[in-house]
Amino acid sequence: MASTTTSPDSFTFTVGKLDAGMAILLGDRAHLIEFPSILLPPGATTGSIVNIAVHQNHLAERKRDSEFWALQDSILDTYGSSSPQNPELQVRNVTQTSVTLEWPPVELATSKLRSLDIYRNGQRLAAIPAPLTNTSTKVSGLDLNTEYSFQLILRTTAGTFPSNLIRVRTHTITDTSGICVCFGNVQDEVLLENAKMALREMGARWSEKIQIDTTHFVCTTPAATPTGAQASGSQVGAPGVEYQRALQLSIPVVQPHWILACLAEKRMVPIAQYYLGATPSGGPASASVYSSSGRPQSMSYGNLPHSAPVGGPSNRASMPPSRTERTIKEDARDDDDTEEVDLQSASAAADEETSRENKRKSRAGTMNKGFKFPPEPSSPQEGSPSPETTPTAKAAGFAHAKKGSSGSNSDGARKRGLDKGKQRESSPASTSNIEVPPPPPVEKETPRASLSDTDDDLGDDTVDIPL
Repeated sequence: MASTTTSPDSFTFTVGKLDAGMAILLGDRAHLIEFPSILLPPGATTGSIVNIAVHQNHLAERKRDSEFWALQDSILDTYGSSSPQNPELQVRNVTQTSVTLEWPPVELATSKLRSLDIYRNGQRLAAIPAPLTNTSTKVSGLDLNTEYSFQLILRTTAGTFPSNLIRVRTHTITDTSGICVCFGNVQDEVLLENAKMALREMGARWSEKIQIDTTHFVCTTPAATPTGAQASGSQVGAPGVEYQRALQLSIPVVQPHWILACLAEKRMVPIAQYYLGATPSGGPASASVYSSSGRPQSMSYGNLPHSAPVGGPSNRASMPPSRTERTIKEDARDDDDTEEVDLQSASAAADEETSRENKRKSRAGTMNKGFKFPPEPSSPQEGSPSPETTPTAKAAGFAHAKKGSSGSNSDGARKRGLDKGKQRESSPASTSNIEVPPPPPVEKETPRASLSDTDDDLGDDTVDIPL
């Protein structure tokens, strides 16, 4: 197999073998290369001689390089030139118990938002709802005259971006600059102007629309204003749109008198008596804010009516007059069971207890709890009379028992005991002939000897089983 060179850029090869889409080509110097059979001319088989020329395409290379770098520049301009920005947190309004914060719309660049959270004193408070469109929030339920720190944390697919740290102190009760009211339908024009003058004096703000930092809705009637009714297409007597929105947002609806009262008191006044529909306790309604002396008058205590005292002269003391105790006296009755109850000292109570015991013992027919029967006498010997059976001994025993049962008896009771003893001494036969029958015999257990006799009758093969 010989090979010839036709041109410097062309090489001659002989097809040695075709196998599975791959051709084995042999060169003039026994070079062996693998060449795709699909690139061979049609009809080339084993042993065919082919010429192969190779050329470099510089135009295609330049086009490829230009396209590649254009793509790189596009990626850099799209994703590398801008990045998400840190939020710039600002304070919008501060009151005694709330802080309103705001910030510009978040800039995410080409990243996607994951979350936007508000932090208070370094702890996560809540997530901002609708963070792509919402640019403000109101934190309520704070303590009076207390310092707080707030910060926004923006989390995106490009990383985490915290905002600046803001430190805010809530207002005191005498600071009324945080009031922000929305005026509704105030029918009295003079009262409306006085309320606006009072707001300017206090450094407060007002608006015609309810905003996130609106603290109160001021009106004298829930009906919409003529201008507002025409704008909303509703009737003049129907409730206004801003009034209904204030009810939905739980914003207190008060009368303009509350603003005048705050200015007069130089502090935040409770709004309980200034709600819409309530009658203010006092103070000028549509008059000028300032009195004739140029000093504001207290709206809470200026014209309060004083009620005259009812009845005769009364005590001007903070405590009620002392009550006099009356003692009810009852007539003593001749009842032996009656017990007197009275509050007295411990020594008087002991003396009363002793006299009560003596009185109880002196009464006839009562039983002494401490009485005990005399011990049983021993059996007398035969032929000698028992000391218990003699009349004198019986009389003495009876007198002893009588004395133990009655305690310290009266002289009359003692005489009656002696008379009874003498009567018994006069009739010794009747007392000595009394016989006491013996007690009935008690059946005892059968002797064990009888049991053994019965056991012998059972037989010699009986075995005792111990229980």
